[in-house]
Parts: sequence; C-alpha cells; structure tokens
Amino acid sequence: MATKSDALCVTIGNMGTAPHQRPFTSHVSPVVLFSVLDHYLRREKDQELVVGAILGVRSDDGTEVEIRNAFSLLETDDGLDEEHYKTLYDLHRKVNPEEVILGWYTAGQNILANATTYQAVFKQDCAPFNPIHMTMDPEALFKTNGLGLNTYTAAPVGFSEDADCMFLPVPSEIKYLDAERSGLEMLASAKSNETRTAALLSDMDHLEVAIVRLQELLERVSKYVDSVVQGTTPPNNAIGRYIMDAVSVVPKIDASVFEKTFNSHLQDLLMVVYLANMTRTQLSVAEKLHLLVNTPNTNSH
Repeated sequence: MATKSDALCVTIGNMGTAPHQRPFTSHVSPVVLFSVLDHYLRREKDQELVVGAILGVRSDDGTEVEIRNAFSLLETDDGLDEEHYKTLYDLHRKVNPEEVILGWYTAGQNILANATTYQAVFKQDCAPFNPIHMTMDPEALFKTNGLGLNTYTAAPVGFSEDADCMFLPVPSEIKYLDAERSGLEMLASAKSNETRTAALLSDMDHLEVAIVRLQELLERVSKYVDSVVQGTTPPNNAIGRYIMDAVSVVPKIDASVFEKTFNSHLQDLLMVVYLANMTRTQLSVAEKLHLLVNTPNTNSH
C-alpha cells in the first residue's frame, strides 16, 4: 500500500496558470454517446475496439469543455488513417465551424495498446491544449447502472516531447439541452415496452404531459416547504434560494385572468394544429392528383 511519502502525485495545473494548463470539467452531449454506440455496433466481427474523434467547444478560461459531436475513424496496420481523419474534420468544419477537435474516443472493453501514438496525432489539432481521451464500455450499459463513460487528459512522463504520457481522470457529466430532453424521454419510455418501441406523441399529448409534470413538481415543492415549516425536515439554504428565485419570476396574476389567458393560448394552439393538418391533407391530395394527371393512360392504346 502506498503511503503519503511514496505516493505519486500528479496535477494538471491550477487556476493561476495559463488556460491550457488549468484543471477542467467536461460535459458530454447525448448525441456523442449515440454516435459512439452506433460506431461500436457497426464494427467488424473480429474488432474489439473502435476509435473516433470528439469535437466541441471550450470556455474562454479553459475550465469547461463541451463535447458536442463525434465521428468515426479508420485504422490501418500502421495506426490511424490520418488522411481520412483530416478529410472528415474539414467537412465537419464547413458545417460547424465553431466546433474544434477536443480529442478522441475509444469504445470497447479492452484498452488501446498504442494510446500514446494516437494521443500524438490529435495533439497537433488540440494545441496548446492536451487532447481529451474519452472511453466508453458498452457492456457496462447492461451490467451496471452507469454508462461506462470516462474522460481523461494526458500528463507527460519524462522530459522529451516524444515521451510516454499518463492518463489522468477528468470529471465528466452528461449534459443535454431542453430540445434533446424530449427525444431522450421518448427513448427511455420504450424500455418498458416488449417491442422496445415508442409512438410519437402529438402536440396535445405533449401539452398534457407537461401540465401533469408541472403539477407533480408543484406538489413536491409544496410538501417540502410544509415539512420545513412544521420542523419535520431540516431546512436547506440552497434549496430555499432556488425556490425563492423560481417564485420571484412568476408574475402576480388573478386566477380568473390566468385561466382566460391560458384558454386563449390553448385555442391558438388548437387552431395551429388544425391548420397544419389541413395543409398536410391538401398537399397529400395535390400530390396524388399530380401523379394521376401525369400517369399515361394505357387503355387509350
């Protein structure tokens, strides 16, 4: 067992150093996880590990990294196919010019033997920052409650530029936008279905789900506040501030006025849905009439 005197302590900088030397946290988008998992599922039968590049943005101070995208890469007998990598990166920059190369990923149970070589390839596009190495174990999705996702940064071992490196863990978490939440909840709802499928909800169904969820959250917060007032639950200043901030932004409005406004917006929503369905029907009828008019009459011959 290592004691305090013989333990190896490695740091990656502090807040007083340059941005590329500061400690940071990484936020991974669900899109990246699906891309990596899709790449792993489409691998060759004898392939145990897949490799790809991860892209995203960094904060100005370098303390936060958002991993937003990823694409798969090809491997040759000599290592990574760098020409294929450069081509895909150039194409991606044309679509998302604000996203840069952050590092690379591997998916599989085994560890890449020549990880230092891959790290050197991505170091050119990540300079002056160190490339981020993200690993994902798809088998952990079935064996554990986690996703098997880990992120690392490299610390050089030695004094030369070609020396080996040590991978140090970096705090990471899954971060999704509000627009992605609906899709994730739809995918999660399929796990309780035997066919592992889920039907898309209509606009009215989404509205109903949102209202029910809002009512549940209000009841939960109300019960918490009552329990704190009664003394059965110890108060939490952080939670109290969050509740105060949320309540302060709610406009003070009479219940009858709120009900009238809500019904008015609901009628507007129903009208938009009605017009959208009518437009869809008219386009479908117009398309069928167009095909009918342009179809040659075989009976006339």
